[in-house]
Amino acid sequence: MKTTFDPLAQRYPSQRYPIYARGGMVNCSSPQAASAGLEILRRGGNAMDAAVAAAATLTVVEPTANGIGSDAFALVWSEKDRRLFGLNASGPAPMLASAERVLSDGNDCGGKMPRRGWTPVTVPGAPGAWAELAGRFGRLPLAEDLAPAVRYAREGYPCAPNLAHIWQQDLRRYQAELTGPAFAGWFRTFAPEGRAPEAGDMIRLPDHAATLEAIGSTDAAAFYTGDIARRIDAESRKFGGYLRYEDLAAFEAKWVEPIRVNYRGYEVCEIPPNGQGIVALMALNILKEFDFPRRDNAETCHRQLEAIKMAFADAFHYVTDPAHMTIDYQSLLDPAYGAMRAREMGDTSRIWSHAVPPRSGTVYLCCADGEGNMVSFIQSNYMGFGSGIVVDGTGVSLQNRGADFSLDPAAANCLQPGKRSYHTIIPGFLLKDGAPVGPFGVMGAYMQPQGHVQVVMNYVDFHMDPQQALDAPRWQWMRDGSVTVETRFDSQLARELRRRGHDVRVELSTPSFGRGQMIVRLDNGVLVGGTESRTDSNIACF
Repeated sequence: MKTTFDPLAQRYPSQRYPIYARGGMVNCSSPQAASAGLEILRRGGNAMDAAVAAAATLTVVEPTANGIGSDAFALVWSEKDRRLFGLNASGPAPMLASAERVLSDGNDCGGKMPRRGWTPVTVPGAPGAWAELAGRFGRLPLAEDLAPAVRYAREGYPCAPNLAHIWQQDLRRYQAELTGPAFAGWFRTFAPEGRAPEAGDMIRLPDHAATLEAIGSTDAAAFYTGDIARRIDAESRKFGGYLRYEDLAAFEAKWVEPIRVNYRGYEVCEIPPNGQGIVALMALNILKEFDFPRRDNAETCHRQLEAIKMAFADAFHYVTDPAHMTIDYQSLLDPAYGAMRAREMGDTSRIWSHAVPPRSGTVYLCCADGEGNMVSFIQSNYMGFGSGIVVDGTGVSLQNRGADFSLDPAAANCLQPGKRSYHTIIPGFLLKDGAPVGPFGVMGAYMQPQGHVQVVMNYVDFHMDPQQALDAPRWQWMRDGSVTVETRFDSQLARELRRRGHDVRVELSTPSFGRGQMIVRLDNGVLVGGTESRTDSNIACF
């Protein structure tokens, strides 16, 4: 039967309450991915296994935002070790790639990195992240963790409303932009009948299934040193790309020490650069100098916006692969530096430049098990489907992280061989008195640190539960200097921000404000979860 309703015609505001559970919880932007994580928990896996299962499934059930060729980051609380670990699985630029070569080959777009095609493709890190996370902390073989994703890819799943909407938008854009034989694999994989799926259509991705099976059975070796790596190398050579087998074979996901700031007694934790989590921490390091008795007033929003603008000004100037940074990134989190920046803030909007500190496109999910382990995990192709490249016959949709490199030799983030770019995807985690509060995250390019600041303040300053912390209307500073707000944002507050000099505009599209998840663990071990109301999110728990 053909339906007569439109699942995107949301006429009435709905209410979501936080979800409580004790045995385990998996929060994802797709119900199938959340179900996959829960399935693995019930099979005897832990939160780390569940995160891998959910992440792999998301490459199948939300290909508009991530794929097997994604990058990934994770923050992992190990109850056994009683500490937080960071995992950076972002891939470096190919060894043949450099700013000079891109320009001399004519592969640039007016002196900038292109967004599509083989040029912006860097080494994918997601399969390495799955293998590393499962191998170090998981209980089950990687093949078992990936089994639900393989099943969804082979047997199919029904298309969700927001997924269909985004897929249709991307297809229209790609039909106009992605010309030439290099992109044929994308159209064969994601629009085999010349159209994008509608809500309720069954989607099957058999090439994904075969590739995920190969990754699972070899602990990702097939992707980096096996047949898949050779196929990626062959297509890159065929279409003038810089990525080679040797780049893939040399890849290693890196365990890193999380960075953190103390915000009103909570430790807010992020992955260090090359990720942009430091932007959220810099903003909170400034905002802790002020008191915020109320959330929905002009003073609070103005100071949040100015702090974010200051933080981005510093990040865009300094942040890149830490091996290439001109300063110690920890100096950007110095409390004295945050206090100095706070003193610079006035009552009206300003354009900020970087300062000198003291010397010294994504899918997000979170998981927790009944033993105390918790994972904050994020992976992304960037800019929707990424580069627009799908390696034919593999289902591997390659990310385009290299698009964020600069071709200016004077820029901190200038493209160099083997260098990791400034990276937008960031998982978050809260600690208090050395104990885990829980994972949180908000996806969406440069919205992510802004979402982190708003969610943390909603929880810490304004005492909201995880669901309300996510549901609260959001603002977003744009790189053109404007500020967009959701339609639910208070109109009087928007007018007051305009009077303070902010170029405020109402944005009708809710996905642009990010899609988040959050889990908080109570003292008795009970888990409290919130999930994103702006998309097809779901919580699976027991």
